[in-house]
Amino acid sequence: MRKPLVAALFALVIAGAGAAPAVAAPAPAEEAAAPAVQAVTFAGTVSLSNCSGSVIRFPGSEDNDPAMVMSNGHCLESGFPAAGQVIVDRASSRTFGLLNSAGTRIATLRASKIAYATMTDTDVALYQLTTTYAQIKSSYGITALTLNDTHPVAGTAITVASGYWKRLYNCNIDGFVYRMKEGSWTWKDSVRYTSACQTIGGTSGSPVIDQATGRVVAVNNTGNEDGESCTVNNPCEVDASGNVTVRQGINYAQETYQIPACFGLDNKLDLSRSGCTLPKP
Repeated sequence: MRKPLVAALFALVIAGAGAAPAVAAPAPAEEAAAPAVQAVTFAGTVSLSNCSGSVIRFPGSEDNDPAMVMSNGHCLESGFPAAGQVIVDRASSRTFGLLNSAGTRIATLRASKIAYATMTDTDVALYQLTTTYAQIKSSYGITALTLNDTHPVAGTAITVASGYWKRLYNCNIDGFVYRMKEGSWTWKDSVRYTSACQTIGGTSGSPVIDQATGRVVAVNNTGNEDGESCTVNNPCEVDASGNVTVRQGINYAQETYQIPACFGLDNKLDLSRSGCTLPKP
């Protein structure tokens, strides 16, 4: 997980003295020159009290469905879920600051419940809102970001869009991690960024957006800060043979392609649906 926000603020103050960069590292020239179908902006991202997030929809969602906000499981207002814990349909009135393309807060959205959250196999929280996609579009001109429903591809040019810091981090998907361990948690098939995405505390929950399609392929969640192995804020990579690799300064996300299969009509969670592989309570 990213470090607590107080520590993140301290890191910003001392950034010039070797702490994590406070701004996105510039993309290599070959990335900057790559054609993009649409420019990635802050439109549809949200700021939480301690994290980032986004208003998302699934490929099968309809405009009159209740809108959803996605962030990390470790960003829940109730604290980190324990290893093995899965939360479904828990009442919540949490608020989110909705941003426009320029990163300006234009509205406050409110949750009606936590539809799903866990830090087991993945690190995700999905809130159901009191407003529909159509209402958000009509009132604020914001269209929800769509989750891609196929596995991401190595080499893809991506943007990590932090609604909390109002910063865009541009890099590529470097590859995938068979198992990633951090403290008592284990995540499967995680996304590893190339080194240009130097995300910091407060970027947790940011959508990871494919620059060519504008679709969300992952949710940003952690990075190895100190070079330690498998400790909190220092995740380690474990391959299928059990070999452990530590990559200090490298950051990671959790894939989201598996989520749409678990939501049906009216964006209702159904963990028994065909193709749904999310952990169950």
